[in-house]
Amino acid sequence: MNRKPASRFTAPRRTLRVPQARIAMAAGALLALSACDKPGPAETLATRIETLAAEGPGAPRAALVKVAENEAPDPADTPPLRCSAPTPPVAAKAGGDPIEADTPGSDGTRMFPLDAPVRIAITTRTQAADTVEWQIRDAWNTRKASGSFPVKAQPGTYTLACTSEAAGYFSVSASLASGKSTLPMRGTRAAGIATFGVLPDVSPALPPITFAHPDQHRFGGQGSAYLKPGEECCSGDGYRPLYTDLGLTWVNDNRNWYVTEEKGPNTFNASADNLAAYFKPGDLLRLIQLDGIPAWASPTKERTHSWAPVSLDAYSAYMKRVGEESNTVRKTWFARQTHNYYQVTWEPDYEGGLPWKDTDAHLVALYKATHDAIHAGDPNAVVMGLTLSNLASNTKWLRRLAPLGIGKYLDGVSAHGYYDVGTSPSHPPERFDASPATAAKAMPGMMRDLRRTMTEVVRPGAKLFVTETGVSYDIGSKYGPTSPGWNVLYAQGAVVARAHLILLGEGADVSFVFYSADIPNEIGYGIFFDLVNPQGGFGQKQISPKPAAMAVAAMTRLIDGTTTLGPVKDTPKGVYAYAFQRLNNGRVVTALWTHDNAAWPGANGFDATRAVNYRLAVDAPGKSGSVTVFDMMGNASTVPYSDGQVPLVLTAAPVYVVSNNAESMRANVMRPAGYVGQ
Repeated sequence: MNRKPASRFTAPRRTLRVPQARIAMAAGALLALSACDKPGPAETLATRIETLAAEGPGAPRAALVKVAENEAPDPADTPPLRCSAPTPPVAAKAGGDPIEADTPGSDGTRMFPLDAPVRIAITTRTQAADTVEWQIRDAWNTRKASGSFPVKAQPGTYTLACTSEAAGYFSVSASLASGKSTLPMRGTRAAGIATFGVLPDVSPALPPITFAHPDQHRFGGQGSAYLKPGEECCSGDGYRPLYTDLGLTWVNDNRNWYVTEEKGPNTFNASADNLAAYFKPGDLLRLIQLDGIPAWASPTKERTHSWAPVSLDAYSAYMKRVGEESNTVRKTWFARQTHNYYQVTWEPDYEGGLPWKDTDAHLVALYKATHDAIHAGDPNAVVMGLTLSNLASNTKWLRRLAPLGIGKYLDGVSAHGYYDVGTSPSHPPERFDASPATAAKAMPGMMRDLRRTMTEVVRPGAKLFVTETGVSYDIGSKYGPTSPGWNVLYAQGAVVARAHLILLGEGADVSFVFYSADIPNEIGYGIFFDLVNPQGGFGQKQISPKPAAMAVAAMTRLIDGTTTLGPVKDTPKGVYAYAFQRLNNGRVVTALWTHDNAAWPGANGFDATRAVNYRLAVDAPGKSGSVTVFDMMGNASTVPYSDGQVPLVLTAAPVYVVSNNAESMRANVMRPAGYVGQ
């Protein structure tokens, strides 16, 4: 399958595949309740305990205890979502589905600030008076609010005003009682739901960071969405508000030879203002793409990524001009940025869509020409490669090319973070870690091998940018009226967060999230639904979040502005823990979760309730106090600790522990090989 380098609105196609998981997609029955997140008459005590447990460690133990004692949970124990009675109907256009729902009033992302009003507009078109039954559920499929209201026999829009004290992903279901008509499929989003997100506020525990240099930011992304009024793909700003809301900073900026000099040599003017307007505010950073040769410079007379150019002198002259232009851009628009960062090749895997077909000697010569020419124009350049799709392939190629001198022409390493034959909920990054015989094939083992190889072939302290990692639905999945179900969406969100936490925790400086919204042929890689194109598209105008989007929004707020301390030592099998320290000698944030191949996936899908107990050392022995624990969506709770250890209940969804004793944590981690921090 041919693949193209990603630009602002196109994406490389993933070639990795995974067997279909046996996933139960059963939907919960609608319960017509008017209370917000209180046990209803249809719930048993056991069901309520399971429901609270499904909310993860963010559901305080006190609430569980009260239920076990047959007491109603204190409302203060579970952040509520409250909705008012619907407004009187506003006339709606006659044409359309019997029932629709949306959340107007956001910035286009369908994400809202914490505690801000969320308006849920439900439109009905009925031939007779009817009743709407509605529910709101979170990423764990826990009912947070529900109710019903009568509707008239005419097209009308009824609006619920809701406020959530909890951050995260929420799905709205609504149906007409008479005909059981439900919400229609919209683009790649299955029928039966509309979705929105509530963004977390972690500032009470982690005040905003002051960055000495913008290139200390740790998250990037691929894919754009044109959400501002009046914008269409692909003009204008496809990154705001999407990236700024999510907390993604790095994006690709194309200076590929085949893009800028497609028709002939010396047509790229390094003295002109070539910088796209969306970079000029300075809150998005450039990863400068150099891969690809124009047809006129190619030995095949076609545009190529597979062969060295006919003339390395012509290639070098172009690259020198790119370096000069980028150096001027940095000084003009990014004065506090320490370096420009360049990625030379894009997935030259032999089995991939852009395979390198030339010799190893010519590949190294290409890197030498790039390195020397870029540095001649840009003294602060960081030239990176080789950007194979699979983490292990990056290590293999560095070792193979080391005798030819590849390390002399790399200032850092860029890689894509795919780790399995299919990166999906059923193939999570820890899948091979259960046995010492296969542990090297899991993402943690791959990262450690890559980091060690970098110190030997490139140099200790070299930067590592993982410039693409995504998690799809399982192979065989299709966009459709019943797919995906909540269970797959929950699992994808958990695995997306875990993959990027492992990459950063094992020594990547920067990690890029792939992809913004669903795209064709690669089912489910988006962290947002495309609400227009049934098979996904590029440069979307209408999107709504999946749990993965809200997990990313929480992760960036908690982990951006940190330096990696490393994996916590001596964790039990199946427990994963990575410690990070906030810049400027700040607090420690430790991300933790558990994974068990035998239970994930299980016969009934991806178990959101399976938990293990673990005690994390957060202070010196004998010390007591409390820490803040955030769930996967960024909701905080306060947990006491004694004798320097805090008790945790870990599930497949990451939690984040914020503690103060950095010295104690540094003594309890394994620092990644060659990693020097931000």
